[in-house]
Amino acid sequence: MRSVAETPLSRNGRSILIAMDHGLERGPSVFESLPERADPSTVFDVATHDAVTGLAVQKGVAETYYPSYEDDVTLVAKLNGKTGMVMGDRYSPPIWTVENAAALGAAAIGYTVYTGSNREADMFKEFSRARDAAREADLPVVLWSYPRGQGVNDHDAPDTVAYAARVGLELGADMAKIKHPGTREAVEWAVHVAGELPVLMSGGASVSEEAFLRDVHTFMRAGGRGLTVGRNIWQRENPTATLDKLEQLVYEDAALDDVI
Repeated sequence: MRSVAETPLSRNGRSILIAMDHGLERGPSVFESLPERADPSTVFDVATHDAVTGLAVQKGVAETYYPSYEDDVTLVAKLNGKTGMVMGDRYSPPIWTVENAAALGAAAIGYTVYTGSNREADMFKEFSRARDAAREADLPVVLWSYPRGQGVNDHDAPDTVAYAARVGLELGADMAKIKHPGTREAVEWAVHVAGELPVLMSGGASVSEEAFLRDVHTFMRAGGRGLTVGRNIWQRENPTATLDKLEQLVYEDAALDDVI
């Protein structure tokens, strides 16, 4: 594990990464509530906000849109992915390489591993190759640590989420994205078992802004280092206003009542 504190992914040891890999992972229906967000440039525009330390996208989006934003957006190259049409246990194959990402100007790579899937061993091998190549390129590795599959009964359960955090440490990630396990105590345990690995909250499905901010506040007060969030930012009518509030919660330790 390498420290990300001095990299563009971090601001005073904390991070807000926007994820927009949903067009592949979930399909065009994810844009129906705000059709304009199907245009990736609108999300790149959002990612120029001072609070945002990185934008995670897939290869095609990165190659097409990032060159116009390279001075204003920190690129996290999401190296693997799948569609929402896959049946059976989850498997997320590599789509592009660390070398491709570095050549494009990425500041970090992102990688999903579905622990508990019958394809876990394959994803471990592929993640390990990407991690080692990222080390050689001096790029941090952000792990989307998602327990899924036949070996997982409840992927949001506190013990399962803590396991996901620990997997990030054991696999040699530099940051790990995990689900919010529901309570401050459960977050504290997940953070504790991750050791020195920075743990980020997954934004998940869209909820009310107040509910989302409450989760962020709980996560940060329990030792989280930030969040990796997509729909709860770019599915908002005014994502800039939401980011203004997140900036206070994540970087300034503002009181929840003051922000809401």
